[in-house]
Amino acid sequence: HGRIPPLPEVQPYEPFTYNAFDLTDPFKPRQIQPPKASAVAGGIKPPDPNRRKEPLEAYPLENLKMVGTLQQQKNIFALIKTPDNNLYRVRTGDFMGQNFGRIIDISESALKLKELVQDSGDEWKEEERTLLLQE
Repeated sequence: HGRIPPLPEVQPYEPFTYNAFDLTDPFKPRQIQPPKASAVAGGIKPPDPNRRKEPLEAYPLENLKMVGTLQQQKNIFALIKTPDNNLYRVRTGDFMGQNFGRIIDISESALKLKELVQDSGDEWKEEERTLLLQE
């Protein structure tokens, strides 16, 4: 006669509670949150969500091209071409790009701007970008 081993002992069921409902969804764009006290103490002021957007803020910075400069008296302007072939004249202090980029310097061959970027810790930091003249 063959011998059959005994059945293994059944472990009692332990239910698992899912508690990740309050975490942010990684597949949805993040909303601009009011700054924490530490972000204001760091010295970088978050962007104003109520400020009226300028036309070049609708485009990613990578899609904009600097195609020339103009000078009127002592003021220097940069000519920016959009992907839909519109041409804009910008000066120091204007905004462009989708990361709250503000133009800080215009030369004959380049345009410099500072962008405000929110990191994973919800803190704002400044990053300098350069847009070179396209021939």
